[in-house]
Amino acid sequence: MCGIVAYVGNKDAYPIIIKGLKRLEYRGYDSAGVAIGNDSGITTLKQKGKVSDLEAYISIKDTSGSIGIGHTRWATHGVPNQVNSHPHNSSDGKLSIIHNGIIENYASIKTALETKGYTFKSDTDTEVLIHLIEDVKKYENVSLFEAVRIALDEVVGAYAIVVMEDGVTNEFIAARKGSPLVIGIGCDEYYIASDATPIIEYTKDVVYLEDGEIARVNACEELEIKTIDNEIKTAYIHELEMSLDTIEKDGFTHFMLKEIYEQPKSILDTMRGRINPDNNEVILGGISNYEQKIMNANRIIIVACGTSWHAGLIGEYLFEDFARIPVEVEYASEFRYRNPIIRETDVVLAISQSGETADTLAALELAKEKGATILGVCNVVGSSIARLTHAGIYTHAGPEIGVASTKAFTTQVVVLTLMALRIGKQKGMLSNTNYHQIITELALIPRKVEEVLKTNSQIEIIAQQFMDVSNFLYLGRGYNFPVALEGALKLKEISYIHAEGYPAAEMKHGPIALIDDEMPIVVIATKKGNYEKVVSNIQEVKARGGRLIAIVTEGDKTVKDIADYCIEIPNCFEELTPLLTNIPLQLLSYHIALLRGCDVDQPRNLAKSVTVE
Repeated sequence: MCGIVAYVGNKDAYPIIIKGLKRLEYRGYDSAGVAIGNDSGITTLKQKGKVSDLEAYISIKDTSGSIGIGHTRWATHGVPNQVNSHPHNSSDGKLSIIHNGIIENYASIKTALETKGYTFKSDTDTEVLIHLIEDVKKYENVSLFEAVRIALDEVVGAYAIVVMEDGVTNEFIAARKGSPLVIGIGCDEYYIASDATPIIEYTKDVVYLEDGEIARVNACEELEIKTIDNEIKTAYIHELEMSLDTIEKDGFTHFMLKEIYEQPKSILDTMRGRINPDNNEVILGGISNYEQKIMNANRIIIVACGTSWHAGLIGEYLFEDFARIPVEVEYASEFRYRNPIIRETDVVLAISQSGETADTLAALELAKEKGATILGVCNVVGSSIARLTHAGIYTHAGPEIGVASTKAFTTQVVVLTLMALRIGKQKGMLSNTNYHQIITELALIPRKVEEVLKTNSQIEIIAQQFMDVSNFLYLGRGYNFPVALEGALKLKEISYIHAEGYPAAEMKHGPIALIDDEMPIVVIATKKGNYEKVVSNIQEVKARGGRLIAIVTEGDKTVKDIADYCIEIPNCFEELTPLLTNIPLQLLSYHIALLRGCDVDQPRNLAKSVTVE
């Protein structure tokens, strides 16, 4: 949520910043703004709405200058409007700031500043921060670099900030704590952004600021980095692995549709190098040094949020089935405040697409303090979770731009499957025959996903029948109960239709009261596990007039005779069915949202990377 872009160098800053803000639109926002510096001073321009609204507002303004900062804001303190939008200026107009995160003690700082005569135009915590920096700079008589360091030492909360100063056209100050910030290095120029997507077009050399670090970014000099405690740090340069074409739509109408169709490739990429074709063995170098700890763990605690939490629920089934290790799946936002019992014999596994999810990071830090082994599953190389954990595995899904997660979910499930298979085999809980059969079947999943994607035109027709409903119910059992939850979440996220996921057997314990001829029910009824039980649930729904959409195994006749609509998936092992059953639900959500005129890639009020509580 929120996006930061900044540039200093020898080019015109505004075009670079505005293009970067468009690249960051997927993160979710409700207003946008820029501040451009030149010899005449700092020009600040901002607008409620989309980046395109900002562009229209700026079209006749002077945006010349080779230094500038830009921001897309997701409202926390204060409603979305022009005044609350970033950048914010100091009271004397000499400093300008953009900020992601939340300053938790802003109220007490604001009160102290008001007693000194400072006044505030906005409702934001960010304006309080820039006034604090101004106050420190003025009364301590120090440089902006030092003023930012001293001010941040008084701040409680999370932040990624960039601050520029009137009259200084070749330098700004950047800092981060709990919110990501990456610095791209060019030739006598620097780029700053919340993630690498605005930078990749210009350079592959980047520095990821660590928590509590502040950088002096001068176009004519090497980066100068120190901590809030005034410790000098050395910049470590990473090489970006992503390419520009991975963040373009490539002919698709929406990023979400593109990413749904990328799943055969992303699943294959996630498995690539992790299954030895010579002996059909799983090899996971990312956790190899911690395999013994995982095998000896009294339990695995999976912490995650949203879609990643649903992947974790599938992981619970996988680890308990394959490795016979007890698993608990926790909402990270609840876990961190519940005073949980964490032992040194526990393994805490965090799942996050971005690797920056604030609640998940906090849960990991708590577990680390308690002495647990902490592991991560994430998609973004160099992310905070990747750096905090003892070990982990990248999903290699590639950049996911659509806010509603699709390929990140399936690749997370693939990683959890590989982990459970590896640990189960090492513990001797899986027979060689079963182990190799599952691996062989897993290797066929990308091709089978391609088969499921061929149902797209059928699903589009089904979507037309349900685009105007107000509620949906999703039912599944066993491995496909979490898929029911995920399907309901996708529909809520992008179509704004109320939807709930339930274990099919729980329907009789309440939700059945909702069923009538106006209520559509999606049932995952693959011919595995508790198939007969699910058929009974379907008959109960049909007896009450419910309109049924069923996800079935190809060739199914029983459910086809009962349901109003059936979508077939290829046959596969029960443990791997979520990788297939999820695809039609993604497509159904997409097409319903499209028919309802919703913004598929940027649904209202949502952010791709939730970096604040």
